[in-house]
Amino acid sequence: MEKIFKLRENGTTVRTEIVAGLTTFMTMAYIIALNPNILTNYDVGSPLWNGVFLATCLASAIAMFCMAFLANKPFCLAPGMGLNSFFAIVVANVVAATGMSYVASFQAALIIILIEGIVFIVLSVLNVREKIVEAIPLGVRLGIAPAIGLMLMNIGFGSNIYIADENFNQFFVMKDFFGSLTASAASKTMGTAYPTMVLSVVTLFVGLFVIVLLAKKGVKSAVLIGMLAASVIYWIGSFAFLGTNPFGALKDASWLPPFGDMAKTTLFKFNFQGFLDIGVFTVVTLVITFCMIDMFDTIGTLVGTASRAGMVDQQGRMPNMKEALLSDAIGTVAGACTGTSTVTTFVESASGVEAGGRTGLTALTCGVIFLACTFIAPIAAIIPAAATSAALIYVGVLMLQGLKNVKFDDLDQMVPVALMLIAMPISSSIGHAIGIGLISYTVIKVFSGKAKEVSVLTYVISALFLVKFFLIV
Repeated sequence: MEKIFKLRENGTTVRTEIVAGLTTFMTMAYIIALNPNILTNYDVGSPLWNGVFLATCLASAIAMFCMAFLANKPFCLAPGMGLNSFFAIVVANVVAATGMSYVASFQAALIIILIEGIVFIVLSVLNVREKIVEAIPLGVRLGIAPAIGLMLMNIGFGSNIYIADENFNQFFVMKDFFGSLTASAASKTMGTAYPTMVLSVVTLFVGLFVIVLLAKKGVKSAVLIGMLAASVIYWIGSFAFLGTNPFGALKDASWLPPFGDMAKTTLFKFNFQGFLDIGVFTVVTLVITFCMIDMFDTIGTLVGTASRAGMVDQQGRMPNMKEALLSDAIGTVAGACTGTSTVTTFVESASGVEAGGRTGLTALTCGVIFLACTFIAPIAAIIPAAATSAALIYVGVLMLQGLKNVKFDDLDQMVPVALMLIAMPISSSIGHAIGIGLISYTVIKVFSGKAKEVSVLTYVISALFLVKFFLIV
């Protein structure tokens, strides 16, 4: 392990790295079931759902193994949220435009992901993606980590915890619980979902405060212990107060990987005829869109998380950035070949970094667990969302510390950073927030007579984002 991952050089140990990998896994385990749900319109148990489920586990593991051995970085990867929703919309539009079945349209759209991955591999090998990272001005780079922190807090308090009643109405913790004028109003609005929401909120804060108190004592595994403590609270509460068995899903769960369904529906099942029916202009537009979103989501996550871990130099550059970006690209190709949307670096990697992860052993650990989830996925499914929210909120708070490096009296820096701070949590897109930051930076520099301080590549990237945001195609 020392020879492969240079543990001593990075100030870490095998135990710390394994705990960090497990911590990251617990915060991103939701993707294992949620990704096939989104990509198949919640057609749970169908052959396509089973194929996407396995593809999610396999492609994620492949990408993380690449991150571990090529880049030796603690970043974990999986099919990206947002990108999977966009892919599902594309598939639905292909169905409507061509009349093909959903499965056939899905297989045609996978070719778009394959092209994206190949383009990224070429750009990574030629150092183009690394040059794009370097083109992001230092001021904008300094704001990425705090903006990601706010996005993590927004996920933890917002979209990550929701409860459905018997009519499948969804209620969210921040909007419907904390947003109510009184507890009685919240209870009346949520009805039968209210007791579960109360338990989730209690679980969230118990987990958060356990993490904080342990972290103050210098316990490196504070995040993992806090999530486990929160999970136990939720499980006990489910038995004692809700009268439900939180482990009930394990009773009828299938523990055998559905490789047969994957072979029939997604494994190298590229529908080239259907792909040609989509149209050249549409395909080119979609490839460019996927590339831009994924590229800046990945860049933002890598830069922001690496900054928090102290892995960057004074110019905000991270060693082995090329290899990290190449791992992301290989993961996307693997995802297309196995049957899932774009694989990208997960912002939840910040939880593993906070747990002490500094090398590829963290990514390797998480990848091995994802691989094991082809057999033990039901166990990952019993981790309550409130427990993972506690970790996300804590890590988000810590990432806000990066604001101390921003020059608040310099509007050239402060305006782009401020815009990213609000854009990232609201849009839930790291890439789009960076685009807004770059556009604002460029405009301010140009109209304040400092156009020469902006690099040519920054002008190009800003222009591309303007086209993406405002050109209707």
